[in-house]
Amino acid sequence: MDFLSSNSFLMLEKSLGYLWTKQAAIADNIANAETPEYKEKVVTFEDSLKSKLLLASRRSAPVKSMRRVLESTPFSVTEQMVQTRMDDNGVNVTAQAAEAVRNAYQMRYVISSINSDLAILNSAIRGQ
Repeated sequence: MDFLSSNSFLMLEKSLGYLWTKQAAIADNIANAETPEYKEKVVTFEDSLKSKLLLASRRSAPVKSMRRVLESTPFSVTEQMVQTRMDDNGVNVTAQAAEAVRNAYQMRYVISSINSDLAILNSAIRGQ
């Protein structure tokens, strides 16, 4: 099995893609905080991944199923139907700013994990 296509590395790659998409949605939300009738964007991934993983765990060959699940689970960007102001704008800037910080910490952790895995691979290649 190829190290760069292992289940854990694929999960890190998918997580980073999810967090990147989420950060873009948060930036859109903050940028449109004053736009009338703008609905807050929310990115989801965990629920669909969890349901697909449960389904795959019931089947045989979980390693191949895990790879298929990771590759086939999309990120879902939806609009919240909650309004926070009289102009029907659904963006709470304070909550979005806090979520942006939390998301940035999560991205930093995932990138650190990827760097750690690549450092191990680099050491193996160099024979150290």
